[in-house]
Amino acid sequence: MALSKLGWVGFIGIGNMGFAMMARLLSQGWPVAVYDIDQQALQKAKLLGATVLSSPAEIAKQCSSTFVVVVDATQVNEVLNGHDGFLSGAQANQVLFLCPTLGPLDVAKFAAQVQSRGLQLIDAPMSGGPTRAREGQMSFMLAGAQTVLAAQEALLNAITPHRFVISETAGDAAKTKLSNNLLAGINLAGVSEVLAMAQSWGLNPQTTLAVMQASSGQSWIGQDRMQRALQNDFEPRAHTTLLAKDTRLALEACKDMSVKQPALGVVATEQFAAACLNGFAHLDDASLFLQAGGQPIAQSKH
Repeated sequence: MALSKLGWVGFIGIGNMGFAMMARLLSQGWPVAVYDIDQQALQKAKLLGATVLSSPAEIAKQCSSTFVVVVDATQVNEVLNGHDGFLSGAQANQVLFLCPTLGPLDVAKFAAQVQSRGLQLIDAPMSGGPTRAREGQMSFMLAGAQTVLAAQEALLNAITPHRFVISETAGDAAKTKLSNNLLAGINLAGVSEVLAMAQSWGLNPQTTLAVMQASSGQSWIGQDRMQRALQNDFEPRAHTTLLAKDTRLALEACKDMSVKQPALGVVATEQFAAACLNGFAHLDDASLFLQAGGQPIAQSKH
């Protein structure tokens, strides 16, 4: 059994995705230790069978493989270098999976820090949402040493079979994730604008959406988000702030690498930023329909 070889698995950050990944491993009998600043999340994790530890440093002392599943580079820096940070308790040859969507330069900086301490870092952004993560159907984009990935195969198989090994260079998986998320942002901004337009023309938006999804305008994110928007369901599965951050990071990466910014990406980024300014930041990113002037067809769920 892989447990004796890999030992404890750590999670630093058990929000929507981190909690779902943790629950997936616990359901398969893996020993998991967790740390988060959210005490309520820790109590829920404990009820599922996770061991709750008091700091990232304690996670580093106990776990041979650790997933950092926080939001942004500021939080990653705090996890690694803050009070009782992970690096203060780390031991050589531990493996750190860096899961947030970050700029590639930030990933490279964190990789250099971690590797200077004799640890291994895998650039490991993810996609799919918490439901798919809990079912073992999320996707991983991975960049790191082949030997390290091979040694972690049993653990990664337990989380998901859907893995894309991008390269051995930390930052390349981040570039891939930003490419995907910028396209997702473009698609979501586009379908929000067009569905709101169709509604203002007097068309039934539910029928119009059904036609789009059976025709050349189809997109997965459009179907998923617009169904919720039309039902007035903006309970956050993915906050508007997340794609606002990710689209902005994609454009910043273009500047950093002296690459032309995609014109549609610029427009989508502006739409997400405007949605956040207009009060939709902490709603589901289906709120772009509201930003575009669309109106739900159902009564408020809240």
